[in-house]
Amino acid sequence: MMERENEDVIPQPKIHPLKLFDVAKSQKRLLYACAPMVRYSKLAFRQTVHAFGTDLCWTPMMLAKEFNRSHFARDSDLTMSSAGEEVPTIAQFGANSPLELSRAASLVAPFVNGVDLNCGCPQSWACAETLGAALMNKPELVRDMVVATRERLASDGWDVNLGPESESESPVSGAGAGGRGRSISVKIRVHADLRRTMDFITTVVGDLQQNGRRNVDWLTIHPRTRSTPSSVPINLEALELLTSTFGAKLPVLVSGDAFALSTLPYASHLLDAQPTFTTTSDPTPQSSESNGLPKPLHLPHLAGVMSARALLTNPALFAGYDSCPWEAVDVFMNNVARAPLPLKLGVHHLTEMCGPGFGPDRGAALLSKKERIWLTEMGNWIDVIDYMDELRSQRGGNGGVVRFA
Repeated sequence: MMERENEDVIPQPKIHPLKLFDVAKSQKRLLYACAPMVRYSKLAFRQTVHAFGTDLCWTPMMLAKEFNRSHFARDSDLTMSSAGEEVPTIAQFGANSPLELSRAASLVAPFVNGVDLNCGCPQSWACAETLGAALMNKPELVRDMVVATRERLASDGWDVNLGPESESESPVSGAGAGGRGRSISVKIRVHADLRRTMDFITTVVGDLQQNGRRNVDWLTIHPRTRSTPSSVPINLEALELLTSTFGAKLPVLVSGDAFALSTLPYASHLLDAQPTFTTTSDPTPQSSESNGLPKPLHLPHLAGVMSARALLTNPALFAGYDSCPWEAVDVFMNNVARAPLPLKLGVHHLTEMCGPGFGPDRGAALLSKKERIWLTEMGNWIDVIDYMDELRSQRGGNGGVVRFA
């Protein structure tokens, strides 16, 4: 579970995630988040995206039942650093039992900044086990799980009382008191009938008028249905409706189609005049209109944006880069040296980062396709390091962009 064997040296996270929402808003921008990705949301990658402006990182989804029962599952699924800058991290669980989720949250709380329940995974195996997107049909069960988890964390001494009655001074008044604040959140998809999604959120969040407290601290909405493939654009109509309805009550993040800050399909007053950079010779940011794209949908109640595939190819996405710079490759390699990854996994990260990515210029890459194939044939990390150093030196030390048809 930890980068070092002695758990006593692992510092407890001190930043409550809601404070990060406040900081981002004070800087007139959205909060930037790295989505949970199976296999890929490991420590070295989380450290890399954090170094380039990502505020909040998710772990891969962990199965609460196995996490509770197996130290092998805990050691393989969650790796944290014992030194350096804190990387605010949310532990995401797949669960279908209030007892299992609350127990897993209790185990993980000393090492992360918050706990998230996955209600969005569309994979058939997860839905067959009443996990992930299958939970979108069980709002009462989801409500019971987050309520039980909040009560368990409170009984363990973690500061979770973040309802409106605590907001006279600040939206996160008391958050992180003594470094013990932890958040509870839910990541969802949408239904084909958006009325069902609104009923789901209302049930899960709780009746603020009745008890003055919400059951979750924020929502992450992936505006696709369980059956919608990722190649289909997100449902902007659903996103507009849900953010306008719930965004004033609690922070809402959107997940999906965040390929570059300059080409987001939605806009916000928190996105005005954001600087962007490129690894080409032209650093001038372009508006969606100049790129020939439709005018982005304005979402005044949007609080944050989450990316998965685009961050995998460009960890510097939220620093304003439209494609991955060599500096991000350097940071990732240094992080892997301190928090090792299996060779094939690390090389896959490098081939994604050095490929064309998802930015506006799909013809740009740090390495050619042939060079990336050679990279996958390396048998050890020493050869990988030497090969990457050789390619960098061939490009004049600072690297460059390979262009191909």
